[in-house]
Amino acid sequence: MKKKSGDAAPVSARPASTRGSGVVDQKIYDSVLKAVMSQRLPPGTKLTEASLCDLFAVSRTIVRKAIQRLAHDHILELRPNRGAIIAQPTPQETREIFAARRAIEAAIVPLAVEHATRAQIARLRQIVKEEHASFHSGDHPKWIRLGGEFHILLSETAGNPVLTRFLRELVSRCSLIIALYQAPNKTPCPNHEHEDLIDAIAGGDTVKAIAMMDRHLLDIERALRLSDDEHEVNLAEILDLA
Repeated sequence: MKKKSGDAAPVSARPASTRGSGVVDQKIYDSVLKAVMSQRLPPGTKLTEASLCDLFAVSRTIVRKAIQRLAHDHILELRPNRGAIIAQPTPQETREIFAARRAIEAAIVPLAVEHATRAQIARLRQIVKEEHASFHSGDHPKWIRLGGEFHILLSETAGNPVLTRFLRELVSRCSLIIALYQAPNKTPCPNHEHEDLIDAIAGGDTVKAIAMMDRHLLDIERALRLSDDEHEVNLAEILDLA
């Protein structure tokens, strides 16, 4: 992190003992996640324990904790003889993840039509407004996050916690895939689709809502650009620590 006015010293110059391990663990987690979601850390980029220890001036124990959390959330992959790398879903894995998501959300939509309250519908519309605002302001990571939150909230209106739990993991993995592989200048989620879906659910049109959800998820998948290109990166600059 760059030194700011009023700071006693850059992060790297402060003794690790003066900062709680949980705080630093969260800082590492947040820094890597932000860099991935803003497409500054390409898929397949290797993150070594040694480099993160040097950049954040912390012990390997703290770095390993952050790495394990990132791996648990599918941001990193832990590979034998390669260590931790930024998750690199293959085209086949991407298709499988989206197929599973379409199946889960096809089960959620009829329940949402049946159980969604006026308050929940209003909250869905509010999230869509926030989503549009973040898109037009250029806040890409927030836009992706809100898109995922929309689907999670929709699943909660269905009243089936098991489906919601399954969907949370799928949405997390899809959000990462979108951040990594969204084609430049191409919107994977047209602005009107969430609004139209809400209208169908609020209007009680189950058949239409199911078809719209399926088409919506297919549109997101088709907007992705998958490649095997290799990238050189400056980790300190990407994590705002240079």
